[in-house]
Amino acid sequence: MPAELPPDLAAAIRFDAAGLVPAIAQDSESGEVLMLAWMSADSIAATLASGFATYWSRSRQKLWKKGETSGHVQRLVELRLDCDGDAILLRVAQTGPACHTGHRACFFRAVRDGALAEID
Repeated sequence: MPAELPPDLAAAIRFDAAGLVPAIAQDSESGEVLMLAWMSADSIAATLASGFATYWSRSRQKLWKKGETSGHVQRLVELRLDCDGDAILLRVAQTGPACHTGHRACFFRAVRDGALAEID
């Protein structure tokens, strides 16, 4: 069972009706946006306690430590909240690819000349 959130942090986060908040993982050195996932109060507390990103898996309905099977962990450098408290930014040191497809980041597709293209 993860530790509880500090009261000031818990009060500042605006969780949705399912008790989740979107979390963006960003490479702490390059600034590259790596992925978007969802966090619950327990996953935030686990992240803060362990120093490694832990998310809430909506498909499996359980906590999911990033890299628990692949080894591609995200070491937490800093956790930030946006101005409304309805989104989290995790600045991380990424080991290996962040995307389950094997790409460095999940945002490897862009619209170019009106068509979707891979960019990395």
